[in-house]
Amino acid sequence: MTYYRHETAIVDEGASIGEGSKVWHFSHVSAGAVIGRSCSLGQNVFVGNAVRIGDNVKIQNNVSVYDDVTLEDDVFCGPSMVFTNVYNPRSHVSRKDEYRPTRVRRGATLGANCTIVCGIEIGEYAFIAAGAVVNRDVPDFALVAGVPARRIGWMSRHGERLDLPADGSGEAGCPGTGERYRLENGRLAAL
Repeated sequence: MTYYRHETAIVDEGASIGEGSKVWHFSHVSAGAVIGRSCSLGQNVFVGNAVRIGDNVKIQNNVSVYDDVTLEDDVFCGPSMVFTNVYNPRSHVSRKDEYRPTRVRRGATLGANCTIVCGIEIGEYAFIAAGAVVNRDVPDFALVAGVPARRIGWMSRHGERLDLPADGSGEAGCPGTGERYRLENGRLAAL
């Protein structure tokens, strides 16, 4: 075994977990899950069968990653954040054939207690504020907050807020690294 599994964790036979990853207390990884290298699954994390997780992903305590969720490299999932996979669930109606795929792109941060409604894409290096409810696609580098979540600004790859309007155009540098960004037509790009 090239990864660490706490003695209370359950890893079903058939799960693929990359080198250097850690599965902590009371977590459960289902048989069909694919998890990359150097990931950390905190206490009480559940990973479903049809889940793909890239390298260096951090999933904090009490997060369930349900079927049809894909987390690309370097994603951060804050404590107790929520994924869904059925848009209109009912206990008495089976909708397992209606799962909507959710993709979280490279480097995105999903804040504590946020909810990601199924069937959307979170862009690269996007930043979802704690407690936000995200029910539509989020562009690369966008900072979103609220219920429902709205874009309130922009973030750098380094996780620093950029001095740019939520909408409009302009250029700014990351306060942490100096990397430059340009905002045009509602899209932010690193220069």
